[in-house]
Amino acid sequence: MRRTVFNEDHEAFRETIRAFIEAEVVPVYDEWFAAGQAPREFYYKLGELGIFGINVPEEFGGAGMESHKFEAVLYEETARAGVQFGGSGVHVLLALPYIKMLATDEQKKRFLPKFVTGEEMWAIAMTEPGTGSDLAGMKSTAKLSEDGTHYVLNGAKTFITGGVHADKVIVCARTAAPTAEDRRHGISLFAVDTKSEGYSVGRKLDKLGLKTSDTAELAFVDVKVPVEDLLGEENKGFSYLGHNLASERWGIAFGAYAQAKAAVRFAKQYVQERTVFGKPVAHFQNTKFELAACQAEVDAAEAVADRATEALDAGELTPAEAASAKLFCTEVAHRVIDRCLQLHGGYGYMNEYPIARLYADNRVNRIYGGTSEIMKSIIAKDMGL
Repeated sequence: MRRTVFNEDHEAFRETIRAFIEAEVVPVYDEWFAAGQAPREFYYKLGELGIFGINVPEEFGGAGMESHKFEAVLYEETARAGVQFGGSGVHVLLALPYIKMLATDEQKKRFLPKFVTGEEMWAIAMTEPGTGSDLAGMKSTAKLSEDGTHYVLNGAKTFITGGVHADKVIVCARTAAPTAEDRRHGISLFAVDTKSEGYSVGRKLDKLGLKTSDTAELAFVDVKVPVEDLLGEENKGFSYLGHNLASERWGIAFGAYAQAKAAVRFAKQYVQERTVFGKPVAHFQNTKFELAACQAEVDAAEAVADRATEALDAGELTPAEAASAKLFCTEVAHRVIDRCLQLHGGYGYMNEYPIARLYADNRVNRIYGGTSEIMKSIIAKDMGL
């Protein structure tokens, strides 16, 4: 089946990214892996390459595109090479949509030029130590000062991707108590400068996978946030969060499909080179059948991921469709990567092989952005169940 989701511009972009990865990432990736994060200066290189500005309006230094297909190419090429771009994914996939949707013209003039260059890296802080999928239960507060010039932010967040290197963080906090009718009421979003007094980065968390992506705990003690840095309207934050969940879940779905595709590539290469009992592992029928089954699943996931991409670009991807794509692609990736690791034998358990790192990296896809169980609930509700 001929794939139609990408055009010549996307393929030219793919060639540029593939060359960049080979020259700038692959030679030093083991150092990043050992350090548990990509170096901060790497993000300047991404800025120079134009990665951060693809979907930013031209007036703010971006390319002015309104498409997620270039991001899709990035997912495929980083997975293909068995690398990641640190914690930069959240900068574009999660933070940018909120800036574009909620920021005033004055805020965009302040935020976006440095966003594009990588001078200011962004993260988003939703999850708290006691609240995961239940965002309505967050406890962090932002109280307006008596003179009305700033909010006073207090609280803590955890599992914040990009939290170590972030220069700005979109923080979700309560500006009003929940009501009996709506416990989601009272949440607001703020663009918080990480250099603010009272703002601190706690532990850099030691994760099972995604080792080059810095993930941190954040704490706020009487942090003063200027009223000019409120994003959108006060107390409407929960509805804003829901608005961007479809694109976030698309990103996880497409990334998972790309990982599954890469896993088949790694396994195919390995079994052709590895010899057992005097024959390449690829010679055995079980190997052929396993890889054939994996390829069939990847083909199906690709079709789902591509369809979701087209729908997202058209502004037609519904929450239920995004949940379905995420559920399907992440579950396929889980099965495929596990089977491809098995074909590597003992070497598949060694971190020096990309399949081992891919196995660990992939596991979180069924957790963050909403667990598989949450996805099933969304889909069932859409079915009228």
